[in-house]
Amino acid sequence: MARTFARHGVKATIITTPLNAPLFSRKIERDIDMGSKICILIMKFPSAEAGLPEGCENASSIKTLEMVPKFLKAVSLLQQPLEYLLEECRPNCLVADMMFPWATKVASKFGIPRLVFHGTSYFALCVSDCLKRFEPYKSIETDLEPFTVPGLPDKIKLTRLQLPSHVKENSELSKLMDEISRADLESYGVIMNSFHELEPAYSEHYKKVIGRKAWHIGPVSLCNRDTRDKMQRGGVASIDENECLRWLAMKKSRSVLYICFGSMSKSDFSATQLFEIAKALAASGQNFIWAVKNGEKTKGEDREEWLPEGFEKKIQGKGLIIRGWAPQMLILDHEAVGGFMTHCGWNSALEGITAGVPMVTWPLCAEQFYNEKLITDVLKIGVAVGAQEWSRHERKILVKKEEIENAITQLMVGEVAEGLRNRTKALKEMARRATEVEGSSYCDLNALIEDLRAIKSTSY
Repeated sequence: MARTFARHGVKATIITTPLNAPLFSRKIERDIDMGSKICILIMKFPSAEAGLPEGCENASSIKTLEMVPKFLKAVSLLQQPLEYLLEECRPNCLVADMMFPWATKVASKFGIPRLVFHGTSYFALCVSDCLKRFEPYKSIETDLEPFTVPGLPDKIKLTRLQLPSHVKENSELSKLMDEISRADLESYGVIMNSFHELEPAYSEHYKKVIGRKAWHIGPVSLCNRDTRDKMQRGGVASIDENECLRWLAMKKSRSVLYICFGSMSKSDFSATQLFEIAKALAASGQNFIWAVKNGEKTKGEDREEWLPEGFEKKIQGKGLIIRGWAPQMLILDHEAVGGFMTHCGWNSALEGITAGVPMVTWPLCAEQFYNEKLITDVLKIGVAVGAQEWSRHERKILVKKEEIENAITQLMVGEVAEGLRNRTKALKEMARRATEVEGSSYCDLNALIEDLRAIKSTSY
């Protein structure tokens, strides 16, 4: 996002913590060398003060449910250090993630607008608003009974089991979400990593029906234009770039399925569920790249417990398993890749769209079940695998090998697959045009910058 602002001639300062800075600093340094006005300021993350182990500075480092309230406490303790930094650099605007609701008051203290960054779709925000407003899940008898979300431009069905826990029950997290909503309403507006052509009805609904001021400036991942950027996006890849590209180069166009469930991956699935995925991949006959977190071998065994006996030998030449971080954008952009099995995190979904790759959807938690409905029911660029249960940890309802194999086949083979590919390819072109000069996102960001300049001029 900082690179996007900087390319419009704005000086951008990124405030982050010591362990998060290396995730993007090399890319920023290259931009600075090319004349971009970006700088990085570091503030200590109060892990110890909140009762967390040192090094726990982002969501990926949260290993247990017990760590969540401590992590949220640490985030709240960042308010004072942020104020000290703002005293020094005196910005004209503060962009802060939704998870920092106190940032609205901080910005007000310094007499500057606060923009909220929501790392999701307009569609998901509209669904959330309608669920809160109408509470349709209260009128059904069972957790698996579908209900229609009222008030939306399209007929969207969900079940109670697919809803985030904070929607259905009062908890500390639901209180935090209420606090986030209040801070949103008091802020200057919202920045969205989306583009108008992707979800026009929901962009309009969010602005005109819900009544929020918002600007779409995405897909911001299109800033990652060269191979180095794509290799380094989000982390250090666990596979050599050339090895990955060589493997893909040997495959036919659109013949490879890429499987990745974000930073959760292995920790979010039981060994039994991973076993079902492995069996489905072998049975499908499709080429694939599967990114999983590093896992320990089963005690006393030479293989990992979640892999069928002889699996890696059986899929030799057809499958590549990456243990650790995968260069996702590099893989998705390759001509050989024809499908993406994803958890429907918004960054991943957008990366699939900007690469023109249709998806098998397997939502896990957060707003991912909402994003699935956008992908499968509204945009019609994906096939649902049949996930039924929202959970931040292992699920009780198993998605069987046959369901997984069927979704893979629909995505990769036949007339249905062709339609999915054509629609996704069209969205890919729209995404690229949106970020080019005079494109919808380019113009929306320009309009936002002009608004901020007008505020600055009236404050002097």
